[in-house]
Amino acid sequence: MFEIIEKRVLAEGIYLHRIKAERIAHSALPGQFVIVRADDHGERTPLTIADYDAKEGTITIVTQAMGVSTRKIAAKEVGESFADVAGPLGRPSDFTAMSQQELESHKFIFIGGGVGTAPVYPQVKWLHEHGISADVIIGAKSKQMLIFAEQMRAVAANLYISTDDGSEGFHGMVTALLEELVTKQGKSYDTCVAIGPMIMMKFVALTTKRLGMRCIVSLNAIMVDGTGMCGACRVNVGGKTKFTCVDGPEFDGHEVDFDEALRRQTMYRSKEARALAEFREHEEGHRCNIGLDR
Repeated sequence: MFEIIEKRVLAEGIYLHRIKAERIAHSALPGQFVIVRADDHGERTPLTIADYDAKEGTITIVTQAMGVSTRKIAAKEVGESFADVAGPLGRPSDFTAMSQQELESHKFIFIGGGVGTAPVYPQVKWLHEHGISADVIIGAKSKQMLIFAEQMRAVAANLYISTDDGSEGFHGMVTALLEELVTKQGKSYDTCVAIGPMIMMKFVALTTKRLGMRCIVSLNAIMVDGTGMCGACRVNVGGKTKFTCVDGPEFDGHEVDFDEALRRQTMYRSKEARALAEFREHEEGHRCNIGLDR
């Protein structure tokens, strides 16, 4: 059992859990993920590791409560445990295998959109610990939905915030802010790492291609089983079929067929909606029964 030692609400519907998982914490690297089961009857839910501490033997996950499984995970409290946390899985970020000289030759900018900001953090933190400066853009719908801003300020060379409604920082999309930094403020980057909604990563890839920089994206959002056996996370990269969970989750954004990936994201939407409706009905019935008992 994996005990929860910290829980925080980061924004509406977004929850942080810090979990005792010593073996995972000792082996984890930026870019990797874990598979979480809330209880013995819960489905496998792949979640990118948002932080890890080998000394304390803990890992951090961030969950947006949307479907049945993520709602079950989000409902867990301090002192309770998850039935399973398996990992670390997936390939670490490419830069973790670079020499110090190679790292120093790159100029990195990271873009985190929404809950995707959480897995950007361990990447920027890892580079910071290796003496590499990186700029970061955090995007959210509004100031109230921003997450990991303070943590990111501690490890980023420069932090830029973009909100759709203009309530904090730049008023507009992360792509418009990236373009402004490069074309109007004279910033220079050769590598952009983007993690967030699929549509955001698609347009970041298009923008970086136009700006002449490399683009790495994380496609963890389309993973289901997390082992490569279910085939649900198939993605076309450079004309070849890849499996996000075993070949990724990070890929060259300029080679990803985002239109196909976006279609794949919708494959289980009707089933997820039915499952959520049944879950809500069950929860409502449970609350009514408690009321009758009282």
